[in-house]
Amino acid sequence: MNCWHDFNEVIIINLPADFDIKANLGYLERNKNECMFEVENGIITKGIGVGTIQTIVQIQVNERNQMIVQLLNDSGSLKQSEQIEVVKYIREWFDLDRDLTPFYKMAKGDPLLKGPVQEFYGLRLIGVPDLFEALCWGVLGQQINLAFAYTLKRQFVENFGESIDWNGKKYWVFPTFEQISKLTPQDLADIKMTLKKSEYIIGIAQLMASGELSKEKLLRMDSLKEAEKSLVKIRGIGPWTANYVLMRCLRYTSAYPIDDVGLHNAIKHLTRSEKKPAKEELLNLSQRWENWQAYATFYLWRVLY
Repeated sequence: MNCWHDFNEVIIINLPADFDIKANLGYLERNKNECMFEVENGIITKGIGVGTIQTIVQIQVNERNQMIVQLLNDSGSLKQSEQIEVVKYIREWFDLDRDLTPFYKMAKGDPLLKGPVQEFYGLRLIGVPDLFEALCWGVLGQQINLAFAYTLKRQFVENFGESIDWNGKKYWVFPTFEQISKLTPQDLADIKMTLKKSEYIIGIAQLMASGELSKEKLLRMDSLKEAEKSLVKIRGIGPWTANYVLMRCLRYTSAYPIDDVGLHNAIKHLTRSEKKPAKEELLNLSQRWENWQAYATFYLWRVLY
């Protein structure tokens, strides 16, 4: 499934048979305040920053279930090594290298998951490949509703990110940890987040700038639990944020944000319960979904969000 070809700044990525672009577009289009990409007429346009590369990609899927990626790069052709980095980013964003056969087999027999899996079949756990972006999104989303979290993200990105202009529009690349590490909480005062969140984000950026924290270091750890312990030692990162990052960036399919309000609300909705699920029930579900807790959570989120 790693096969891809490029033809004059157009890259073709062969997709897994169970990939459904409509299911994935449904997720991507769920919030109109998204600032990191645009979806129009089934075409995704996104600014991507990978290392020193900044480019805009347009992504659509053809009738042969191939992802057609067009590089809209004003500064000339990307080298093959740079194209490889862009393809790697896209494959990771859509989790294209994951075999979902065991998940679907388990979920179709699960009373809670069988409905969501039928409704959203072909949806991938769409990720956040950049660790700093994933950590920031986790911190920004703490203890507020999703709509306000998107507003904070837009303010943060438009104040501190870089934009690439194309066709009369700006496409944003998420701020780098190098840049944010040099700021003070006062520099973030115009963004409507708490002082504590500003401190957390700058602290995370400084840990990454010093090399103490990196995606590579976390991925080299022996287990999910070790990576989780390493993350929760960081000021501003609790178990919920750690598991969010383990799911969406580090790609642990057994990550499980057990305290997630969206997960609780989806379970309440599907079970027609008045009360949020008890901890014991959530732990029992985790055992039922062993090795696929992250995908189970993601599909349940889609029921309501």
